[in-house]
Amino acid sequence: MQNPSDVLTPDALRILNAIARAGHFAGAARELGLVPSALTYRVRQIEDALDVLLFDRGARQARPTAAGAELLAQGERLQREVDAVVHRVRRVATGWEPQLTLAIDGVLSRTALMELCADFFRLEPPTRLRIRDEILSGTVGALTSGQADLALGTILEPSSAAHLKARPLGPVRFVYAVAPHHPLARLPEPLSDADLQPHRAVVVADSTPSGATQSFGLLEGQETFTVSNVAAKLDAHLRGLGAGFLPEPIARPYLATGRLVARRVERSTRMVHLTYAWHANAQPGKALAWWLERLERPVTRRALLEQHGGPPGA
Repeated sequence: MQNPSDVLTPDALRILNAIARAGHFAGAARELGLVPSALTYRVRQIEDALDVLLFDRGARQARPTAAGAELLAQGERLQREVDAVVHRVRRVATGWEPQLTLAIDGVLSRTALMELCADFFRLEPPTRLRIRDEILSGTVGALTSGQADLALGTILEPSSAAHLKARPLGPVRFVYAVAPHHPLARLPEPLSDADLQPHRAVVVADSTPSGATQSFGLLEGQETFTVSNVAAKLDAHLRGLGAGFLPEPIARPYLATGRLVARRVERSTRMVHLTYAWHANAQPGKALAWWLERLERPVTRRALLEQHGGPPGA
């Protein structure tokens, strides 16, 4: 008995489809330019390999059995997938990458990012797009480890920038923010380190898998509540579970409605200058080149830094 994978070829599926359309073997044989006996032999080969009956043969007709109908349906799906692969391969041959992975820091706007993705997909590129959510060192770490092709929101150290190209994305100001019912909301300003130290700080865990991590604004001996992303940090602030610095564009709608209170602190206001980076030794394919061109536009960079919004009623 033949292996099913040896007989279920595109040509075999074409024969089965012709029989289903014609409703009998003779009509399918004429359509395909085969003698009826040759067509019948091919069908029996397929049925023997699968150990199923694909057509009910009676009253000069051939109707697909339940198994035959399922094979025809799956055959159409497989043909569509083959056509898609052929289309993708032809497009990739013109300079499109098979896949592009973006490492995105948590302080950037997901709304603006999704709008960029929508614009990219309107090109109908053959490139599969993958997004990695990263925090602090993890953003550039994904790039230097080869797990990402483009990193947005990086804070580059000189040691990590040697094999990378980078461009300014823009500055992000951080504010010290607490819920209105938090004890720090009632203390006189400016808040000193002595005022802050007894209160729990909400921090976002660095997403880098290595031991070297970045952290900002922590005081020695201060209790911490560590969360995995900026959205969780914001939620913890809103619930009064802790205090700390938040990106001002993310905190802005909550500050405007009083769900958060900005407090002036003695330590200097935090201003972080973010970049976007990619591999210096790689010739950008068409997908990466598209993203780099969009990031050259001030309106794109501004949207990624500023286009945050709170939930309805925030």
